[in-house]
Amino acid sequence: MRLLRSTTSRLALAVSVAFLLSFIVLGTGVYAAVSTLLERDAHEVVRTDAAGLRDLYRHAGYARLREELEARIGTPDDPDMVYMLLDSHGRVIAGTLADVPGWTGRARWLQFVDAGSDDTPRVIAQQQVLDNGQYLLTGLRMRSEDGFLRLILHSALAALLAAAVMGAMVGRWTSRWVARRLGNLDRTAERVAAGEMGLRVHSDGSGDAFDRVALRFNGMLDRIQALLDAVRHATDHIAHDLRTPLSRLRARLDAMREVPAIAASPVAIAELDAGLAETDGLLQSFSALLRLSRIEAQPATADDATVVELDQLVEDVAELYQPVAAQRGMRLHVVGVPLQVAGDPDQLFQLLVNLLDNALKYGPAGGTVTLAMAAAGGQVELSVRDQGPGIPEGDRQRVFDRFERLQADRGQAGTGLGLSLVRAIVARHRGSVVLSDGDAGPGGAPGLCVTVHLPRRPPAAVT
Repeated sequence: MRLLRSTTSRLALAVSVAFLLSFIVLGTGVYAAVSTLLERDAHEVVRTDAAGLRDLYRHAGYARLREELEARIGTPDDPDMVYMLLDSHGRVIAGTLADVPGWTGRARWLQFVDAGSDDTPRVIAQQQVLDNGQYLLTGLRMRSEDGFLRLILHSALAALLAAAVMGAMVGRWTSRWVARRLGNLDRTAERVAAGEMGLRVHSDGSGDAFDRVALRFNGMLDRIQALLDAVRHATDHIAHDLRTPLSRLRARLDAMREVPAIAASPVAIAELDAGLAETDGLLQSFSALLRLSRIEAQPATADDATVVELDQLVEDVAELYQPVAAQRGMRLHVVGVPLQVAGDPDQLFQLLVNLLDNALKYGPAGGTVTLAMAAAGGQVELSVRDQGPGIPEGDRQRVFDRFERLQADRGQAGTGLGLSLVRAIVARHRGSVVLSDGDAGPGGAPGLCVTVHLPRRPPAAVT
C-alpha cells in the first residue's frame, strides 16, 4: 500500500492496467468475431446439406433418402458430418450417433456434445420433420472449428501474458521517465533551498508540460534572485555607508573620555563605556554583514581549489578556544582523523570559529563540547555537539536567516549572523549543514549538534 502512495507508481500501474485492458478488449472482440464467423459458416454448411437432402426426399421419396443417408453414414465424404433418421418418438432408425441428447420433437436447430467421440466435440445440427412423421437431422461436428478457437484462446492467453509483461515494462519506463523529468526539478529545488541560488533547471526545448514547468521554475528563481540581490545590495550599501560615520562616532566618544569634566565623573565614564560597547556591536554587525555579502557573491569552489588539511584547521581552532572553554568551566573534546577538503582556508576557519563560539556560548558550565571529524563516503562529516538548551525542531531552518535570533537568546551578545555566515560558507564549498539534537545536558537539555558535510578530497597519490 505504501508503494501505491507514490504518484509514479500509480502512473506505472495505470499505464499497465490500461495496456492490459486494451489488449483484453481487443482479444475478446477478435475471439467473439472469429467464433461468430465460424458458427455462421457451420450453419451455412448444415443448412445447404439439409436442403439438398430435403429436395432429394421430395423428388425421389423416402426410400431414396434412406439409401442416401446409409451411404453417407457408411462411407462419409466428411467424417465430421452427422446424419440421423429418427422416428416420431426420437428413436434412431439410421444415424451416425447412437442418440441425440435432449431431443424434442419439432423442427429446430440443435447444439449438443457428441459424447461418443474421444474429444467430445460440439455438434451443430438442423432437425426437419418429414411428411411421414419421422425426423431428419443433419449436423456438423465443430471439431476443426473448436480446435481453431482453442488455438486462438491459447495464443491469446500467451499474448495476454506477454502483454502483461510488456505493459509492466511500458508502465515502469513511463514512470521512470516522468520521475527522471521531475527528479531534475526536485534536485534543483533541493539544492536551491540549501543555498545554491544560481542553479537553474535544464530546459530541453521540447515545449512539453515538463519543459514549460522548468521554464516557469527558472523564471521564478530569476525573480527571487533579483529580489534577493536588491535586498542584499541595499543592505550592503547601508552597512557600508553607516560604518564610516559610526567609526567617527566611536572615535569622538573615545576622545570624550579625556575631557576633564567627564573623566572626573564615574557616571559619565560608565555611560561612555556603554555607548562605546553599543557602537562596537554595530560595527561588528556591519563588518559581519559585509563579509557575508562578499561570501555569497563568490562562485562555488572548484575541485582544484586550495587543499585544506581540515584536521590541522580543527586543531588550530580548538587551541584558540581552549582557554575560553577553561574560563567557562567547560571541556573541549576533539575527535577525528586526517582529512582533506578543497576550499578557502580562511572561510573554513571562520566556519569553525562561529560553530565553536556558539557551542561554548550556550553550553552549560561543566558541560562538554565535542568537535568531531569523520569520512562519510565521498564527503567529510564535521560536527560540533554541545549540551546546551538546543533549538526546537520548528526553528532549525529560520535560525540560518540574517539577524534571526530565538526569543531565549535575546539577552546573549551577538550579531545574529553567525549561522548565516556558516550556511554561506558551506554553500560556497558545495556542502550542506543540518541541525539536530546534541548530547543531553544537565537538567535534560537536548543539546545541539551542527553537522556540516563537505566534498572530500582524496589524499594525493605518492609517486
